[in-house]
Amino acid sequence: MSELQVSLIAIGGAVIVGVLFYDKWREWRARKSVDNAFSNPHEDVLMGELVQTAAQRAQGEAASSAEVPEELSSPVQEPTEGALQSHSPPASSARVEPASKSLPLDDFIDCIIPMPLQGPVRGEKVVAAFQPLHLIGNKPVHVIGQNETGNWEPVSVGGIYSSLKAGMQMATRRSFITELEFSELVAGINQLSEDLGAEPELPDMPDVMARARKVHQFITEFDAKLSINIEARGAAWMMSSLRPALQRMGMDQRPDGMLVMPDGDGGMLFSLSTNPSASGEISKLLTLLLPVSLVAPDREAFTAMSAFAKSLAQRLTGGIVDDNGEPLSDAALASIGNEVRSFYASMEEAGVTAGSHLAHRLFA
Repeated sequence: MSELQVSLIAIGGAVIVGVLFYDKWREWRARKSVDNAFSNPHEDVLMGELVQTAAQRAQGEAASSAEVPEELSSPVQEPTEGALQSHSPPASSARVEPASKSLPLDDFIDCIIPMPLQGPVRGEKVVAAFQPLHLIGNKPVHVIGQNETGNWEPVSVGGIYSSLKAGMQMATRRSFITELEFSELVAGINQLSEDLGAEPELPDMPDVMARARKVHQFITEFDAKLSINIEARGAAWMMSSLRPALQRMGMDQRPDGMLVMPDGDGGMLFSLSTNPSASGEISKLLTLLLPVSLVAPDREAFTAMSAFAKSLAQRLTGGIVDDNGEPLSDAALASIGNEVRSFYASMEEAGVTAGSHLAHRLFA
């Protein structure tokens, strides 16, 4: 072997060692940046305010009414153009959500068919009769019954009911009820009415179709999500250190891997996506996401998410940016806050309170 070949082999080996060393150095630097970011023993003022606000709200939830507050603090960046523009819903849509939020039927979004009974019927018979009719297309069908005390409740085994109401959700995110689906509902109701001794009061198809289109339009108009991003200004963050650190900051990891900030009452304020690289080992971008229609205004989720974003940006030496990578200033967030307040007011005027049981049926 010539001296030239030996030299080339030596150079090649040195290059390989150098590449491996550089990769290890980058990995160590990325991990170190995350570890240092979350190892500060001093209290994080922004996060302290976030936790305190969530705890106070959870404690006072039972005593609070469903009233929407007049003021709402700074929210987050709007991801879709025009999603939070001013709305002018029809006055005829205005309604008050029923006090009982456990009922699976609502006049606003369901095609409800009253089914007076010739005599009392046991719940197990009703449940068995409706089993084949629980879903038409992608739209759920529910049944409620008037119990012995005169109250309406979801039909259950062991109950005795003097009257029934069956209902099908008229619209979902994907579509609204079709004439074929309505016909299938009517045919199913007529068939099981014979077994239950019921006399269904069927609505007119054109009226149901018109109402279904309005519900679908409402869903399309108010299905808004807001996001805010934290972008790395230096080395990427190691996922192996990042996820545990985020959980130490109060985020919960759900079985599907989704990270969420709990609201202290079984729900969530917002979620977080780590946007990992193709290898899944590093990330240079974190995205906080808030489904506006699913979180009640009095939760002040926008304030919480903004505080969390600022805390992360400070800890990780990152920048707060929108989906186009443009910086988001406090003034920009405040401007979006005004749009969010208008959005909530318009949604309330249209007949649905954000974060309510009805809102979850429409937007979840």
